[in-house]
Amino acid sequence: MNTDHHTCSWLLESQLALFVDAFMLHLFDCRYAFNTINNYLAGLTHFAHWLTENSIDVKHIDEALTQRFLDDHLPNCRCAKPAFSNAKDLHAALGHLLALLRPHTIIADPSQALPPVDEELQRFDDYMNHVRGLATRTRKHYLAIIRCLLLEQFAGRSVVIAAIKPDQIRQFIASQSARCTVSASIGMPVSALRCYFRYRATLGDAIHHLIGVTSFPANWQQATLPKTLTNSEVERLLGALKHDGPAPLRTAAIVHCALDLGLRSSEVAYLRLDDINWSAATITLRGTKGRREDTMPLPAATGQAIADYLKYERPTTINRAVFVRNVAPRDQPVGPDLIRKSIRQAYARAGLPYTRSHLLRHTMASRLLDSGSSLKEVADVLRHRSLNTTLVYAKLDSKNLTAVALPWPGGAS
Repeated sequence: MNTDHHTCSWLLESQLALFVDAFMLHLFDCRYAFNTINNYLAGLTHFAHWLTENSIDVKHIDEALTQRFLDDHLPNCRCAKPAFSNAKDLHAALGHLLALLRPHTIIADPSQALPPVDEELQRFDDYMNHVRGLATRTRKHYLAIIRCLLLEQFAGRSVVIAAIKPDQIRQFIASQSARCTVSASIGMPVSALRCYFRYRATLGDAIHHLIGVTSFPANWQQATLPKTLTNSEVERLLGALKHDGPAPLRTAAIVHCALDLGLRSSEVAYLRLDDINWSAATITLRGTKGRREDTMPLPAATGQAIADYLKYERPTTINRAVFVRNVAPRDQPVGPDLIRKSIRQAYARAGLPYTRSHLLRHTMASRLLDSGSSLKEVADVLRHRSLNTTLVYAKLDSKNLTAVALPWPGGAS
């Protein structure tokens, strides 16, 4: 442990002393490196000393208290050296402490006695999830935006929608717009506001005057071509998958899932072993944006890439996720962020100036059109609810566009 005898007593003589063994066992079970465990234990020691100095009972530990320690105490810390003060490791260590104490009811569940704004957001999230069927990522963005609005209007007070005036909504949209790097980005805050006001309408609130001021910016749909990789760039990307860097087989399988099947990052991350039917060569998608279950053919190249990863590189684990973490906390599935990061790294190794993982989905759609597939078939593969969403790819169908193109006025017929 990165502490001397003096600071070690901070932990062993504190209220947290009873939980040290369980804390370390939890970290060992997550298969953290010894150096990381030492750092987290040193961070716990510093936090324990702060609790003792301020006479704070262990039952009062929650997210707000740990954030107070990180935001208020840590920057101005005057504790005796060598008090551990790495903010990133301290944040992680205290997160593990909360995860350890809460299941044993040593500290209260965060859902109990929520502030009025948090209670309102929780109900709104339930509405988006169970009534509107919005994806987790969309709900997360909407909640962050509506939280800003409600805290601005009702910090510490009950939420009364009738108290919100149209001018306040205009000012809020303007403040959100100032943070956007491109004008079209303001569409997200406007969508969040309109969704929230519709939710309030279901509760009987009169909100038409508020919806009336939440106008979307001018945005001509399908005004631009979807960006895709050229055939030569696809070859460069696939060639770059044969490297000796970290997790090469996992990266190759991820890229093939996005390029051959057109899967979104979240859909790749949520794949499970039970979703693949090897004998029938099919793959079932469950964590989709449309929250439907779709079964698709499994291309040979994709199946081979996944099989190679499972046989030669995937860590031994009881977790049923296809793609799992290689670093602590182990035995956990990867998230969509790691999927996007893996694709960005594949671009970089191929020398391609791209960063967006969705580019591979566009490329798959373009290749389907080039091979003679119809827009309806592309829509089915992309799992679009509406054919209108797929119409943007019509601009990439050069073969059929040439056939229907009219002669240029004054030109040769």
